[in-house]
Formats: sequence, C-alpha cells, structure tokens
Amino acid sequence: HVQLVESGGGSVQAGGSLRLSCKEVGYSHKSNCMAWFRQAPGKDREGVAAIYTGSGGTFYIDSVKGRFTITHDDAENTVYLQMDRLKPEDSATYYCAHDGAVIHGTFRNFIGFGQGTQVTVS
Repeated sequence: HVQLVESGGGSVQAGGSLRLSCKEVGYSHKSNCMAWFRQAPGKDREGVAAIYTGSGGTFYIDSVKGRFTITHDDAENTVYLQMDRLKPEDSATYYCAHDGAVIHGTFRNFIGFGQGTQVTVS
C-alpha cells in the first residue's frame, strides 16, 4: 500500500522557517518527480515546488523563489521542503505528491496526495 506521509508543519512568526518532510512508504520504485502543493482555506490547491529525482532539477512558483528549497533523499525516499522567510500568505495545508510533471509551469498528473501538514504564519 503506497502512502505519502507528510510532517514538519507548525506555527511560526513571519520571517521564521520550517522544514517539511514527505516520505514515500510502500513504493516499489523511485518516483521520477515529486512535488509540494498547498491549499489555503477558500482557495484552490496550488503546486509550490517540484523536483526531478534523477536529474535534481527543480521548479518553484514565483511567490516562493529564493525562500523555499526542495530536496530529495534517495536513500530515505523522502522529499523535503525548506521554507525560509515565511510570510502570512504562506499559511496553508501543505501536501506532497508524486509521479507527475511540471509542463510549461503547470503541475500535471501528480497523484498520491498525503494527509497534509498545516503551516500557520502569523
């Protein structure tokens, strides 16, 4: 049974940092691409960052460029999202997903969304 298990959320003041983790459990092969999404109350879910696990290539939406860093640990089958200089508008439930792609800036066909982890910035 494949699961993506997120952790690391919390409450911080503006300007603070958090590190989110997402572990693939029960997956028989390495995902080609993993991504972080977020959804704030009353808003659509949006892709935030993605990483291609083979090449290490990354993609970020403009609003998080220079503040967020996505990395992947092959040995642990885990993707991380380091979030620095957090802003109140970053507050949302963050989810990870895999097996999709970012095409012309659009996150496509990602599956396996986990239960999410809450990030609150005040």
